[in-house]
Amino acid sequence: MTTIAPYGSWLSPLSAADASAASARFDGARFVGGEVWWGESLPTEGGRSSVRRRTASGAIEDLLPAPWNARSRAHEYGGGSWTATAEGRLFFVEKTDQRVWSLLPGGDPVPLTEADDAIRHGGLRWQAGTLLAVREVHGGSGVPRRSIIAIATDGSQTVTELVSGSDFLAQPALSPDGRTLAWVAWNHPDMPWDRTEVRVAALEDGRVRTSRPVSDGAAAALQPEWTADGGLLFIDEPTGRWNLYRADAASSTVTPLAPADADTGAGLWVLGLRWYAPLAGGDVVAVRTNGADELVRIDAAGSVTRLDLPVRTRAVIEDVHGDRVIVTGSAPGVTGVWVIEPDGSHELVRGSVSELGESWTPAVRELTVDGAHGPVHAFDHAPTSPTHAAPEGELPPYVVLVHGGPTAHVGGVADSKIVYFTSRGIGVLEVNYGGSTGYGRAYRERLRGQWGIVDVDDVAAAATGLVEEGRADAARIAIEGGSAGGWTVLAALVGTEVFGAGISRYGVGDARTLATDTHDFEARYLDGLIGPLPEAEALYLERSPLGRTEGFRVPVLLLQGDEDAVVPPTQAEAIRDALRSRGIPHAYVLYEGEGHGFRKAETIVHSLESELAFLGQVFGFETPGVPPVDLD
Repeated sequence: MTTIAPYGSWLSPLSAADASAASARFDGARFVGGEVWWGESLPTEGGRSSVRRRTASGAIEDLLPAPWNARSRAHEYGGGSWTATAEGRLFFVEKTDQRVWSLLPGGDPVPLTEADDAIRHGGLRWQAGTLLAVREVHGGSGVPRRSIIAIATDGSQTVTELVSGSDFLAQPALSPDGRTLAWVAWNHPDMPWDRTEVRVAALEDGRVRTSRPVSDGAAAALQPEWTADGGLLFIDEPTGRWNLYRADAASSTVTPLAPADADTGAGLWVLGLRWYAPLAGGDVVAVRTNGADELVRIDAAGSVTRLDLPVRTRAVIEDVHGDRVIVTGSAPGVTGVWVIEPDGSHELVRGSVSELGESWTPAVRELTVDGAHGPVHAFDHAPTSPTHAAPEGELPPYVVLVHGGPTAHVGGVADSKIVYFTSRGIGVLEVNYGGSTGYGRAYRERLRGQWGIVDVDDVAAAATGLVEEGRADAARIAIEGGSAGGWTVLAALVGTEVFGAGISRYGVGDARTLATDTHDFEARYLDGLIGPLPEAEALYLERSPLGRTEGFRVPVLLLQGDEDAVVPPTQAEAIRDALRSRGIPHAYVLYEGEGHGFRKAETIVHSLESELAFLGQVFGFETPGVPPVDLD
């Protein structure tokens, strides 16, 4: 029997605790002997990152016991915090000291690098019998000294610097014979989606003496990989799409490999990301993104076969062994780790599977609307419940989700947070505003110099398009986002009249403060998004929500971690003070021990319930079982 109840007040079997349990993050996965190992964050252990394995019996075991925490802080966002040998030796970066450690299952960790508070490691990779890493050394100047290193695994704590000389280095790849190194390099003020070089060099006495570029440096080249015969593949975008290319060392020619109107590649926000891998027989398995992700297999002749894997977003090729492949990513109802067999079949090895069933999962609808700057791409998740329906004629409230970055992407998958809302009768619209990846370089560069304008216009256009279709209540549309998405939330609240409420998670309120306070990886990011300082200071003032607080008119919920080094709490507190001075209803929640992105189960539960309660209080519907938020 269907219960008739107002949108937003529907009863749902998915609690915030359930959603938290389904919010694990995966960091890498490897074939190790006959097992699969993977990195997994554990919300119930304060967000600790463990390395786990599935045994031959199917049991899930922790390889890295508490309190050990495999988490890199290189580039602040980390990534590549662990790797392993085929024989079962684990190498990992410990969060508390950023040293690299070695562990044989059942034994005690042994340090492989010296103790030094100024040094961080990330991007670990085991290749050709060598442990590679990206190292950054802080102190002495505003830009840490970064290098690619080889780490001795005998416990001597010997480190060999292979290459340095660039502000940033990433994705090291060692040739099968161990004699040639390839890597990605870039310098301030570029970001790794603006301009990079793939470089290659022979190792002489274990070090790089001279190197040469493989890419032309005009765009953002990514992820060099060696094939079994010593050839070099990499990603580049001379056509405006990230596609695969093959470099011929003998002739210095570069040729495309199965070009497509789709992207193999994305924003290199964390170290260790890989979007393709050569297989043993000479084929290549790759991610292709055009809105959503798909997996393809490319043979030597350039023929392409789509692989039947349900992953639609955040797809990463983690490892290959022969023709077997490990992929992490998100599919409808599950985020997890899959193994693809040589015959094309696949198995979910580990995943946060929803137990609700398909009847609770909204069918994603791709939406493209005309905006002031061109087409705007979005994904619509309508209210969905097998047990409840709204009174005839009522239109649902909606939350417009704005991803961070802003150079990032959503692929239209209803994760546990989206289902938490849609199962209660609240629609969710995810917007890939101009500046997002997944639609080519031109779409990505729409935001260049226009942050605070294009993103705001695009999210407003997407929300308005939904209303014009008759799918949403124009008076009950909220906007929510974190980090750079929080900037767009705040800027949209002061710059448009489309939204009736806003939720900002560790959002940017003052671009000038961000430019001076943030970490080195993003220290010059705003040069491209707004303009270089001090020349563009007037634009920073004009664009920043804190410079236009007279535009705030609707309630705002602010959620913030007290250990956030990317967007410090002072940003949220300045917005809070501005809202208070104007008498705008608001709430500010500061979470102890949280950084840039919430990891603790109790934080995820509280923040999600707070968001639901806030929406109910502002838009006038009951939220059974969820305590109210105290609005000032």
